[in-house]
Amino acid sequence: MRPLFLGLLFILLLNCSNKNSKPTALIDFAPENAAIIIKTSSFESLKNTISNNDFLQKISESNSYKNLEQSLNTLSLLKSNNDVLVCFSKDTKGNLQYTAITKYDSLLFKTDSIKNYSKETLKYKNKTIVKSSFNNQSTYSTNIDSTFLSSNSKDILESLFNKPTASDELKKMYSTINNNKTCSIIVKTDSLFINQFLPVKQIALNGFTNYIALDVDANQNEIILNGITKATDSLESVINIFKNTIPQENQTQNVTPSNSDGFMSFTFNNFKTFESNLVAFNKRDSTYVSSKLFNDIIEVGVIYEDKETAIVINSIDYIATKDALIGNENIISTYREIDILEFNDPFIFSKTFKPFISFNNANLYCVIDNFFVFAESRELLQNIIANYQNKTTFSERSYFKNIKNHLSDESSLLCVYSPSSLNNIINQNFEESSDYKLGRYNTSALQFIYDNNFAHVNGIIKKSKSTALLNSVSEEWNIKLEADILNEPQFVTNHITKQKEIVVQDINNNLYLISNRGKVLWKKQLRGAVLGDINQIDIYKNGKLQLCFATPYRVYVIDRNGKDVAPFPGKFNDQITQPLSVFDYDKKKNYRLLVTQRRNVLMYDVRAKIVNGFTFKSANGVIISQPKHFRIGSKDYISFKTKDRLYVLDRVGRTRVQPKTNSSYSNQPIFLYNNQFTTTTKAGDLISVNTNGNISLKNLGLSENHSLSTTSKTLVALNENKLTIKSKKSELDFGDYSEPKIFYINDKIYVSITDKQSHKVYLFDSLSKSIANFPVYGNSSITLDNIDRDRNLEFITKGESNSIILYQIN
Repeated sequence: MRPLFLGLLFILLLNCSNKNSKPTALIDFAPENAAIIIKTSSFESLKNTISNNDFLQKISESNSYKNLEQSLNTLSLLKSNNDVLVCFSKDTKGNLQYTAITKYDSLLFKTDSIKNYSKETLKYKNKTIVKSSFNNQSTYSTNIDSTFLSSNSKDILESLFNKPTASDELKKMYSTINNNKTCSIIVKTDSLFINQFLPVKQIALNGFTNYIALDVDANQNEIILNGITKATDSLESVINIFKNTIPQENQTQNVTPSNSDGFMSFTFNNFKTFESNLVAFNKRDSTYVSSKLFNDIIEVGVIYEDKETAIVINSIDYIATKDALIGNENIISTYREIDILEFNDPFIFSKTFKPFISFNNANLYCVIDNFFVFAESRELLQNIIANYQNKTTFSERSYFKNIKNHLSDESSLLCVYSPSSLNNIINQNFEESSDYKLGRYNTSALQFIYDNNFAHVNGIIKKSKSTALLNSVSEEWNIKLEADILNEPQFVTNHITKQKEIVVQDINNNLYLISNRGKVLWKKQLRGAVLGDINQIDIYKNGKLQLCFATPYRVYVIDRNGKDVAPFPGKFNDQITQPLSVFDYDKKKNYRLLVTQRRNVLMYDVRAKIVNGFTFKSANGVIISQPKHFRIGSKDYISFKTKDRLYVLDRVGRTRVQPKTNSSYSNQPIFLYNNQFTTTTKAGDLISVNTNGNISLKNLGLSENHSLSTTSKTLVALNENKLTIKSKKSELDFGDYSEPKIFYINDKIYVSITDKQSHKVYLFDSLSKSIANFPVYGNSSITLDNIDRDRNLEFITKGESNSIILYQIN
């Protein structure tokens, strides 16, 4: 029984009746007040399909479903191999009435072995009606000219004995349905059913059109709707506002953020025609004059985000529409190089486009290519701008592209729903508030395409596959700090959750710890700017991690609550000139902290005491690279360089490797590449020193202004706009690029660079192939890692001057 009830409930949700001749077809027996008529050529197949549909299973726990289940109890006994119509209506008290209609068959009901079933025969004007009782529910049935009729209302059944044939309009709609689909539905909208189907609450189905006929094709993970709708030839119905217009390509999805609640788009080929229909529909005075702002538009979109709304107008004449905004040129702010301006006529949209728009607070706007976007808050406009630039709009999402296969590119009216907005539509129809857990239904859609005196209807509710979002890049959050950012944000580990958090510093030297959900956990002012990356150590060897780093005159160790760990910070009179190096030779948490001061390297322990056994005194010049620790075999090596000498020391500061010749070195770091100490010369040659001091030079064709990064086996070089990864070159646009960074995660190598001039973050694999959906917006090098318990990677980068952005690679 349950599968059938799910199907009937589904029909109620969709919301998406005569001449005195003798009834002959099944449709002729439909009750005059029938609001919804379902037709199926295989009743059992319909029940089976519905019972396996994931979406209908999810909504089956609602109170509306449970009430329907109780009302339709006896209908579960129906067994038919012929076409079946199930009609729904409501009486004047709002009680649900249903009627089943099919060709009579002696095997329609097999009740002999059914418990809790009884029946009695009633008489009505020499006609026979059988009253069946099953689980305390009553159903009335009869046969009329070899047609079997069953209803929970005796009054309906009695009315069918003398019912004339169906109206011509209903027959026309009935003739359009397809017998090869799971089922078909005819909806007569002037009924007592609540029928909210658009995100615009003032447009209900009963004021939108008169009839809708839909073919429904359903399987386990999707429900696809195709059909037509028709209204009487007047402007009393919303659908006829599109009369004498030609649908255009919907483009609102190109600017709608994928993290929004969905959007509505309506189009027309000629605004003046559309406007005259609106004037007639709203019964405005014929002298009404619209704004020149809309003269050259072909589409209006409405974006919904939580309780906020944005309005999009799509112009075919950018200059004319821009000119119409003269007088609205006061710039409030600039976001990602796009101006956000004041708009002085926020009522114009509801005044012009009622009933589609009721929003009256659009007092700000921005221009994104040919789209003019109006909203109440800067935050909403900024979110739209960011997602447009990052290509994380609906149009870029694979789940939206998948449903587009079932929709027309051009439509008069298109509504696209996120899981939350779909949930709200269901609740509005069911008059209750439930969470149906529709998270996997990333995008659902309903569209109307106006034709000559009718409109085509398409709709889809589809569950996304788990791989549907593969490689998409989403902006998870974007937070602003109190001042501009000084350095590059990076990830650190929360030793309690084992997840990642973010540390970053602003120009006021405030250090922030931020959760991976974007919450600032604490802020601490430092004495100076952090040099290089922040390390983490377990100073007490108890599993609790502290932040460890240097500023120009301090060495800090800070616990996860933002408190200094005694005896730190260590204070220095002479300037620290390189980032703090932290060594843990034997992985036993016996940390050594190396402080570089121009020519000198000082080694401290975690008690902030000098390690006396470290004998290195002074370099021959200013040290130009951060000291690094390498292990080859069982031996430890400490390496750094000046502009003309490479030092390779042992643990206690004695020379372990003496290069056999000296060179003029670049300012690039030293790496252990192929078990050799590797860096570059000032001339751009790759120079490698083995453990015997032998030197090899390789001409990589690098200019003096280059960058280098390596792992033990992978070498990456950036020279002007040419990126080389393992000898494979990629030519990029000319720009101002950050140094390349290599990440080795889940047995895969990623290489990132950022063009700070064009604000683009690039990510490549080890074969120099760009990762899908890159570049994205960003203004600094990134840190890439898995920061939470899911399988997706995330990265952090600088956004605007005072903001950081967390992205997720899905």
